[in-house]
Amino acid sequence: EVQLVESGGGMVQPGGSLRLSCAASGFPFSDYQMNWFRQAPGKGPEWVSSIESRHATYYAASVKGRFAISRDNDQNMMWLQMNDLKPNDTALYFCTREGGFRGQGTQVTVSS
Repeated sequence: EVQLVESGGGMVQPGGSLRLSCAASGFPFSDYQMNWFRQAPGKGPEWVSSIESRHATYYAASVKGRFAISRDNDQNMMWLQMNDLKPNDTALYFCTREGGFRGQGTQVTVSS
């Protein structure tokens, strides 16, 4: 059974940082591109970043230069380092895998 479990969210002031984690299990993690999405209240899901199995990375324009995605194929883990957070980064962040698999998400709130 594919499982994706996010953690690391919280409340932070503008300009602050958070590091999100995604723990994967139930599939050969190293074979799959992994993704981060986010969903703000009242809005649809927004793609944030992706990392290929061989670590090529991609970012939405809104987060490029502030966020960094990484993975460890031995640990079946993926991370999203978020720096210089802004109020409009507030959202539920969740990791996804091809085939429609996603975790329940972790809430990030950026507020003064």
